[in-house]
Amino acid sequence: MRHRVAGVKLGRSKDERAALRRILVKQLFEHERIRTTRAKAEAIRGQAERLITIAKRGNAAGEARMVHARRLAAARLSDAAAVKKLFDDIAPRYENRQGGYTRMIKLGPRMGDSAEMVILELVED
Repeated sequence: MRHRVAGVKLGRSKDERAALRRILVKQLFEHERIRTTRAKAEAIRGQAERLITIAKRGNAAGEARMVHARRLAAARLSDAAAVKKLFDDIAPRYENRQGGYTRMIKLGPRMGDSAEMVILELVED
């Protein structure tokens, strides 16, 4: 039974899985669009949207809460440039949006192993 089991294993150990998610979310914020498998995109989509929401609420709140929100994001991303872009460029774009910050576009199967490929991108307003 899989009751109360969150996330997918992606064929990796716990540390490899955490590193993969951190790298993919960082790349999504850096390039605003990544091409990856559908399973990986679905695994990081929620985390990326939560980070955007944290950044949005941190910017809207006062100075002390913004520092706290930046520290929360930095703990999950571990890249100062990505955190800066998230709070300064990405979060203000979605100020009036209630959610749904990402979009998945299906590309079809990959040639080598027929894995379903998608483009995960940030939605333009």
